[in-house]
Amino acid sequence: MFCAQCGTQNHDSARHCTNCGAQTGFAAAAPAGATPPPPPAAAPYATGNVIPKSRLAYILLALFLGCLGIHNFYAGYAGRGIAQLLISLFLGWLIVPLAAVVIWIIIEMCTVTRDAQGVPFN
Repeated sequence: MFCAQCGTQNHDSARHCTNCGAQTGFAAAAPAGATPPPPPAAAPYATGNVIPKSRLAYILLALFLGCLGIHNFYAGYAGRGIAQLLISLFLGWLIVPLAAVVIWIIIEMCTVTRDAQGVPFN
């Protein structure tokens, strides 16, 4: 049985969650033979087998190859990376679009702290 509050799996006869202490309610309220509710959706990185990406690598890629969007490809943001790459390739000879991409890169270097799957950078 899974806790409705925190999603921790508990023994079917448990009346309180072993993690958060909330009353499970299923054992007391459900009729015999009833199936337990499905577990809540877990965070995509809760499986424990996802290796977080390096924030330093993200910043260095943004600093040196940012106009090509390489830092966004590294973090899994393919749409942003393609947009930066195309703007730089097709409009890079113009000052204003290139300046806009550079400002965009500086903002991303300062604000992006998670990859596209929501895993915090290391």
